[in-house]
Amino acid sequence: QAQLVESGGGSVQAGGSLRLSCVASGRIRGVNNAMGWYRQAPGKQRDLVASFTRDGNTIYGDSVKDRFTISRNRARDTVYLQMNSLKPEDTAVYYCKTIFAGTEFWGRGTQVTVSS
Repeated sequence: QAQLVESGGGSVQAGGSLRLSCVASGRIRGVNNAMGWYRQAPGKQRDLVASFTRDGNTIYGDSVKDRFTISRNRARDTVYLQMNSLKPEDTAVYYCKTIFAGTEFWGRGTQVTVSS
């Protein structure tokens, strides 16, 4: 069964760092999918944070450029999000997403809370 599982969320003070992980399992493993991170704060829409495109390029949301870095370990079917210089406005549920055979797959999300 295709599944994405996020981990690494938590609570941190402003200026701190966290690293999120997303592991793919099932039939979506081992393929060159577009895969990345989105986030949703209470009362707001879900927005792009960072993602690999299908051709291997990276794209970032404007608010996280120069602070967040996306990376992947293909052998482990894992995508990471290194988040530095965290701000209270980064507080949100962070979701992993991939697209396989034209279908979107989402993880259940991991909460990130940044206090001032």
